[in-house]
Amino acid sequence: MPKKKITPAEEPEQTAGLMEQAGEEATAPPGEPPQDVGAPNDSPPLEVGELGEAVPGDDSGFPGDGEGEAEEVMVVDVSGFPPDGGPEGKPPEPMPEVVPPMGAQEPGPTEGVSMEDGQPASNAPPAMMEDALPPESLPNEDAPPAPPLTDRQSFFALDFHELDRGLSQEERQAWNSIYASFRGHSALSGTVIGADPHSMNVRNKETGQVERRTMYCVVVLVYRVPVYIPATEMWMGEARPDYVLQNMMGASIDFIITKVDREGGYAIASRRQASRAQRYFFAHRPDLCAEGARVKCRLLAVGPRRCLAECYGHDIDLTQRELSYTAIADLREQYRPGDELDCIVKGYDAARRELLISVKETETNPFEGAEQRHPVGSRRYAVIAGKYGGGVFCNLPDGTVCMCNYSYQHEDSEFQSGDHVTLVVQRFEREKQQMYGKILSKW
Repeated sequence: MPKKKITPAEEPEQTAGLMEQAGEEATAPPGEPPQDVGAPNDSPPLEVGELGEAVPGDDSGFPGDGEGEAEEVMVVDVSGFPPDGGPEGKPPEPMPEVVPPMGAQEPGPTEGVSMEDGQPASNAPPAMMEDALPPESLPNEDAPPAPPLTDRQSFFALDFHELDRGLSQEERQAWNSIYASFRGHSALSGTVIGADPHSMNVRNKETGQVERRTMYCVVVLVYRVPVYIPATEMWMGEARPDYVLQNMMGASIDFIITKVDREGGYAIASRRQASRAQRYFFAHRPDLCAEGARVKCRLLAVGPRRCLAECYGHDIDLTQRELSYTAIADLREQYRPGDELDCIVKGYDAARRELLISVKETETNPFEGAEQRHPVGSRRYAVIAGKYGGGVFCNLPDGTVCMCNYSYQHEDSEFQSGDHVTLVVQRFEREKQQMYGKILSKW
């Protein structure tokens, strides 16, 4: 078909019309190849020079900076779509470049694409997403394994709402007290119900290594939750024999929770840490540590001749002389673990943390005025309290102790502790504050 002849005067108008139609039809929907742009009235197609650049001589038809839409000059890439959207056997065309509007700034990587017509950043091609992601760190087989969680980390990882669900009010209060002691290192008080042998891991103070040892553990109940205190966490200074722990049943002690096994339903505590806190409190209270101050002490264990007492974190051995003016044959007949007694501070060494107390000095010494109540030569009723070195200790009803010997017609085998006797007062010694006499007969 012969080409239509175009006069020079009509050429600018037709060129402008062709460019307007080319801008409307250049953008093809995704999945379809771009269609050839034809000229109206069967006019010849627009000639293309460099890839994606139109060759019209007049650039007045392009939008300027801030005018028009960028998609009017965008050429959609179809090479990334499957080839079956176009004619069969046609190879994919190369990706054309996007031509920015003349007179406008070239857009950046993310500012040149409209969110309506372009893809958002999250829908970028896989190749671009892979470039944006940091390279994955390969596992290092030589790296050391992660350290195990500590007791506190394991504790804070627990789901207390799930574990404490279904508990009674008393059980919930007991566990809350244990949780608070573990978190804040606050002291709890409880009564010793026994001492059982258990195997556990302990750290050797000399070598610093963790060892598996079997030792006695004091058992304390917080309502119905057992709390175990190992022997190594019982004493501040030198460790005491196991029989002391076994004779502490009924004693009241303070302790701080050091481990909580919520799944196992028990806790581990330290009396030593609680004693350290009590000693600090005692040392910074002049009204308590001053000589002559009146304080309280608790008996931990009681034996025939001596007992173990605790006073503000200090473990003190008390004999009969510190407990009573009256002679006591067996302390277990008068004292029990858990008894709380009044005592007087006799001395306190802050540097060495040593405390001296006396229980009997809370009362008046019965020797005072004994010479008027029991003059020499008078006969008195008494009870044999004990024997020592051939001598016999007899207690008078007012608490005065009389050291006696037997009369010539009696033997030691005839008298036992607890027997009632008649004695005669022989003399007094003011320096020793002691009264002496002689047993006349069994009463």
